[in-house]
Amino acid sequence: MLNIETIYDAAKVLKEAARKTDLILSKTLLEGNEIYLKSENLQVTGSFKLRGAYYKISKLTQEQKSRGIIACSAGNHAQGVALAAQKNGIKAAIFIPATAPISKVEATRKYGAEIKLIDGVYDDAYKAACEYQKETGGVFIHPFDDEDVIAGQGTIGLEVLEQLPDVDDVVVPIGGGGLISGIAYAIKQLKPSCKIYGVQAQGAGSMYQSFLNKKILELPVVHTFADGTAVKRPGNLTFELCSKYVDDIVTVTDDEIASAILTLMEKQKLVAEGAGALSVAAVMFNKLPVSNKKTACIVSGGNIDVNILSRVINRGLLKTGRLSHLTIELLDKPGQLKEVSAIIAEYGANVIRVRHNQGGENTDINDCFLKISMETKNSEHFEEIQQALMRKGYRIASNVQ
Repeated sequence: MLNIETIYDAAKVLKEAARKTDLILSKTLLEGNEIYLKSENLQVTGSFKLRGAYYKISKLTQEQKSRGIIACSAGNHAQGVALAAQKNGIKAAIFIPATAPISKVEATRKYGAEIKLIDGVYDDAYKAACEYQKETGGVFIHPFDDEDVIAGQGTIGLEVLEQLPDVDDVVVPIGGGGLISGIAYAIKQLKPSCKIYGVQAQGAGSMYQSFLNKKILELPVVHTFADGTAVKRPGNLTFELCSKYVDDIVTVTDDEIASAILTLMEKQKLVAEGAGALSVAAVMFNKLPVSNKKTACIVSGGNIDVNILSRVINRGLLKTGRLSHLTIELLDKPGQLKEVSAIIAEYGANVIRVRHNQGGENTDINDCFLKISMETKNSEHFEEIQQALMRKGYRIASNVQ
């Protein structure tokens, strides 16, 4: 059974493989609140997953190691298992959903593991890995529903309490639940008054739904760019631990996650992947009662694919009102663009793109549409500009293609 002594043992073992990551105070993330960021995105392999994988593999017997190990993962657990296998001279076969970012797949391959890409999401890779385990007799290293793996992740809880003894709340991303199970168990044993909150992506809320209904539920589909948490069904053990030790679970949208990634980059100079930014998104968008408290957010990973990073930044800019699009219906005559630009400039916005379209069949023949993209301070700033334009007699169009 999981116990606090096992987590302390994991902490000793992990000294040879994992970093004790910094707990960084953010004075700008949420005005008037003490928000601390546990930077597991700066962990070896770029995520917390190394902790659980390494500790689990350290507990294997020589006979088990000789049979090789098998794992399934959306990418981060794969890297943890592959590195641990490499350090211990063990053959590893890792099943990864084809939807996982190429960067995670290639990073895993560089550690020497055999990669098997499976169509679908994590749950499909899991089924394929289980079949392969039966065929080969290798040892399966579960990414979350395993006591030793959970104990390894629980070492983060020990570090948070050591770094911030008077912490009030800890906010943790959830996929299958291994991370929050370990952290919640460790902290509740040592400081029961500390609140533990979990966060899932709205499109992959399997633990959220299960927690709410007090029974394990499996989602028919999951849909989120936070691929590290795209799990249809939580684990039996992790559900049991969450039910006992977690105070509440909330969800955030993909747009909110994108905003959190952008904020971490701009204000903290930290790069987080979608799954890694869940905790920050929940705090930023007031999903949790953390006002006037010392709150630690676990930034669980930083392995974001650079190919989608620009899309995420763009979405974050739109969500926070930093990038705004405006369509104005006006007469097609000289000087119109100059007048509109002068108003926008007066209010301190920056025009970055302009597109001029002639009117459609439901408009006057001499009408046109002016589509403008602007850099604005926030949503309120954009609204001020719209109001200023309307006061000057300009018509703001909507749903114009």
